Amino acid sequence: MIACILSDGGDCGCNSGGSVLRIHFNADDLARVRMAARPDALWESILSFHRLRDRRGALVFGEWRSQARTRLKGETRLLSALVPQRGYFPDFLTPAEGSEGLDTGLEALRATPPARLHTEVALAAAHRSPLRSLPGRLASLAEGRAESVARLVAALRAYYHAAVEPYWTHIQGRVEADRAVRGRALLDGGAGELLASLPPVLRWRSPVLEADYPVDRELRLDGRGLLLQPSFFCRGTPVVLRDASLPPVLVYPVSHSCEQAAGDVTGASLGRLVGHTRSAILQAIRGGCTTSELARRAGVSLASASQHAAVLREAGLVVTLRHGNAVLHTLTPLGAALLRGGATPEPEPAMRGTAPSPRR
Repeated sequence: MIACILSDGGDCGCNSGGSVLRIHFNADDLARVRMAARPDALWESILSFHRLRDRRGALVFGEWRSQARTRLKGETRLLSALVPQRGYFPDFLTPAEGSEGLDTGLEALRATPPARLHTEVALAAAHRSPLRSLPGRLASLAEGRAESVARLVAALRAYYHAAVEPYWTHIQGRVEADRAVRGRALLDGGAGELLASLPPVLRWRSPVLEADYPVDRELRLDGRGLLLQPSFFCRGTPVVLRDASLPPVLVYPVSHSCEQAAGDVTGASLGRLVGHTRSAILQAIRGGCTTSELARRAGVSLASASQHAAVLREAGLVVTLRHGNAVLHTLTPLGAALLRGGATPEPEPAMRGTAPSPRR
């Protein structure tokens, strides 16, 4: 995969060289466009590792960075060797199985063929220091030694538990909100409308999806379709795998527009939810709806629906994103748990969420 941080200086989403990623679709590809069902544990881990080491996006990531660094206690040397601040990082770090959860993804990584390990580790090292030999910690990994692969798996697991897992319900909420917007676009106008609804960093010019990119890249899907993977920790520029023979995936940044800062759910906020009307509002938002749809379903005025949605949003139960000329409300995992009457998730550490999301 090619990181957006290949570009020199400025925000990693910038593309001062004018390079473009072009993804070419045919009719079969349009029929096989699909949305990821959930956040991908390994993509979020690797992309968050980029965010950990830059200073951009402080509004979204400032508090997360300080908290994650405290938990990690500097134990990231192996990851730093494979995932540089600028440049390529190996495709094997984000296997497709990561969409099924951390354990499944790490088992797939552990099963990477030695020949592929050698090729991708050597390529990562060459991007960093073309004239130098592999550093010791990467040389044994490139040879496919089981103990080296096990160390990498352990490092990724430890990083995930320290830097990503504490915020997982927050990440899920943002990804679910994005999925609701894309699903609405698909229902309204099919695959073309879905692709046109993607964040502004992506441009649908049928039959090609374009984005500014660190290098010129032509990706021909050739009937394989495309998996769209929204990501909280992606910033500025979408990401595709470098190896075009792998199942095509496009990782893109979720939007944080129309949201207030996301922090801890407080007792004072939840206290404002008491009452039958807001219970009905929460029920009506199940599955996603616009403000006008919410007013109609709950039997309240448009202004009242907007006000109730704002209170639910402040309490961390609802996420609101813009969709065309309207806004779309969806439940967060906490809101869904409250609606089910089950145990609510533990309040997560504060993470801000008001600025455009970050990317590699």
